[in-house]
Amino acid sequence: MSTFAKTLSPALREIRIFCCQSNQASAGTRQFILSTYPVIKKHNPDLPVMIREANGTPARMFARFERGVEKHVELDDLSSSDVAASVARILSVS
Repeated sequence: MSTFAKTLSPALREIRIFCCQSNQASAGTRQFILSTYPVIKKHNPDLPVMIREANGTPARMFARFERGVEKHVELDDLSSSDVAASVARILSVS
């Protein structure tokens, strides 16, 4: 069962993922998006999950919580499983 196969905290307001569509440093992030985005949306259909691809953009993820609190994590040069672990840590998913 996926770590993300459950409802995330109601305090979480938005997830933004940035990566490059061709850079090898973003490969793990792109694979994470392909495998995990459908699971997150299935269990959190009202949660905005924005994915932005731009040439040369370093891979990173931002999570915005209630009261404007934002956390982010750098994802460049990580494998898909390392990206999942970093995102889970930022979202406090276990």
